[in-house]
Amino acid sequence: MGCCCRWLFVALLGLFSTSGSALELQHVRIAAESWPGHTDADGSGLAWDIFRLVFEPAGVRVQIESVPYMRSIGLVQRGEADAWAGSYLNEVDQHMLYPRWHYDADEIVALGLKGAPPLSLETLGQFRLAWVRGYEYQRYLPSVRQYREVMRRDGILRMLDLDRADFYLDARGEVDDVLETSAERSRYRVTPLTTLPLYLGFADNARGRALAALFDKRMDEVVANGSLRPLFKRWQEPYPFD
Repeated sequence: MGCCCRWLFVALLGLFSTSGSALELQHVRIAAESWPGHTDADGSGLAWDIFRLVFEPAGVRVQIESVPYMRSIGLVQRGEADAWAGSYLNEVDQHMLYPRWHYDADEIVALGLKGAPPLSLETLGQFRLAWVRGYEYQRYLPSVRQYREVMRRDGILRMLDLDRADFYLDARGEVDDVLETSAERSRYRVTPLTTLPLYLGFADNARGRALAALFDKRMDEVVANGSLRPLFKRWQEPYPFD
């Protein structure tokens, strides 16, 4: 065991062994939007299964809170939750802490009218784009110039139909859900763009740092021993760690 590993091991032992400490980690409070098959409000979904596999064998019970995405960030900022799920790396860069490991990945796609010009990552700057407020795609996609943020997804198709935007950007699952609301799905085209890793964002305090260190330590173990693979197979999602 190297020097850095020994230091981390001793630090974690110190955090977990002091029974009266404020850092006694018996649970982790994770807030997330309810994404079907990922973070369902009833506690089912791939992400919740991953978090339980990572934390609970280490004696840390996962507590969930189902709230809209922006509120999940606010709960962590106010100290009412330890982490929120579904963040892109450094999406919120003040008073937040990101672990080394991501836990899943989003396929990012563009939704537009079938007759719209073709687009790619390199040509995004030529188009008027839209996405849900808080997703900060301008940080991760090159050439973005014109974009607007919307509060809700239920007006996306009308926005495209009325030529208020050329393309709507989101994760593939969210775009599929939007298209399910249309009786004329063939009027629209979905273009794959890129894949972005998904992270837990922790509060940047002593408790958050301890939980993030534990998350990375356990992810080292479960990726190495292959115990995450059956979860992705069960939920029929691509495995993001090959």
